[in-house]
Amino acid sequence: MPAILAAVGGIARELELPALLDRAVTAACELLGARRGRLDLAEGGIAEYGRGALGAGAVELPVRAGTQTFGTLTVEPGAGGEFGRREREVLGALTAATGMAVEKALLVDQMRRRERWLEASYDVTRALLAAQNLRDTLRLVAERARVVAGGTAGAIARPDGPGRLVFDVVEPPGEDADRLTGLTVPTEGTATGMAFTTRRPVVVRDYGEHVQEQQRDHDGPMPAMIKDLDSAISVPLIVGEETLGVLVVAKFRDRSPFTDSDVQLAETFAGHAALAVEFSRAQEARQQLAVFSDRDRIARDLHDLVIQRLFATGLGLEGVSRLIADAGVAARVAGFAQDLDGTIREIRNSIFSLQAPAQAQGSLRAELLRVAVDARDALGFEPRVGFDGPLDAAVPDAVRSDLIASLREALTNVTRHAGAKSSSVEVTVNQHGRLGRRLTLVVRDDGTGPPPEAGRISGLANLASRAARWGGHCVLTAGEDRGSRLEWTAELPAMTGEQGRGR
Repeated sequence: MPAILAAVGGIARELELPALLDRAVTAACELLGARRGRLDLAEGGIAEYGRGALGAGAVELPVRAGTQTFGTLTVEPGAGGEFGRREREVLGALTAATGMAVEKALLVDQMRRRERWLEASYDVTRALLAAQNLRDTLRLVAERARVVAGGTAGAIARPDGPGRLVFDVVEPPGEDADRLTGLTVPTEGTATGMAFTTRRPVVVRDYGEHVQEQQRDHDGPMPAMIKDLDSAISVPLIVGEETLGVLVVAKFRDRSPFTDSDVQLAETFAGHAALAVEFSRAQEARQQLAVFSDRDRIARDLHDLVIQRLFATGLGLEGVSRLIADAGVAARVAGFAQDLDGTIREIRNSIFSLQAPAQAQGSLRAELLRVAVDARDALGFEPRVGFDGPLDAAVPDAVRSDLIASLREALTNVTRHAGAKSSSVEVTVNQHGRLGRRLTLVVRDDGTGPPPEAGRISGLANLASRAARWGGHCVLTAGEDRGSRLEWTAELPAMTGEQGRGR
């Protein structure tokens, strides 16, 4: 009897589930002189005593607490062959004590998990009070959710056009995360998309197999770790009537699957995280509004004061050049006037760059500038952007979408591979041939230059494919001083007026 009481007391004192299971199966087998034993819980915990498979004479008892059954305790008798009445009574007492201890341990574990999720919510709130930007907030949300849930990977997908989501943030950082960041998935036929459209959590098993099947046409190899992802939760980030995105946490196959309790806690955390994301968006919007107000004031001053004075000076130089008898001096003065014309054109481009972020969605120049502004957080700086030629009039809608996608891809490649401190974008439309025009996109950076095996960058294949669609090309070369120079071109059809003049 003292040995039984000591065993029951030892089981009852354990609060950690793995240690509790091990102590319970060991105590049962040693007290009964059993050869082998196994304690298997529905929550995923398993503890074994002895080696080998359990024999046919093993006794199996349910582990219960009240009306709830947590699992099964199976014990194989020793050399005696079977248990007597006393051994069965001892086994029943130990099983009952184990059931109550498991119930207590699960409650303690659930309480601790709630505390961890609550601490994660506080971490996100503290980040907001520190005025953290939106990308850093998203990364913190994914990282804290992954750690607290015991997941292998965490990610946040956000809308990227109708019927499509893009993974903006993938945790933990590394080569796998770099290859998965920017991956797009449809809202139909995927767990992430279902969570976004239904606004309800979605739990799947064999998540890696689903991803590999859905992304089988993806350019470049998928990370090896994808195939080992198993249980995954996709939780929508909801603020009011708007779904901001989806938080995804996934585990490897050797981890216990997510439970209903995990899903509820993740959903609560996602609600706090969504408020954090919305607050961060509002902060950025206020900051951008202040910047745009300053830009608008600067643009007005440049247009009303600087350009007018330069224009008047240029006209004066042209008039003076006609009065100079020395042809060489006259040519130099005329050259200065032409330089002023070029300066005026550059200032007008700058004025448009200052004003375009607040302009309507329909302007191609505004959309290209918006892509550059959106890349600012990832690059660590805002690229300089310049335009020349009739972009909005000469570039058809079909080419426009490929140009915007190509600029986004080019800036993404600068972010991932260049290690640059600055970058510039030039978009021009020039006359090409008797009637046609050529669209040229040039992206320069001061980074490390083209990699030795640039062809392995999947983004370059995408860029070349888009250019070839319009009879153009895409070339990545070393910069004049340092860094890289990417040139992307497309052949444009003649404008309506030009076709008429050609006839």
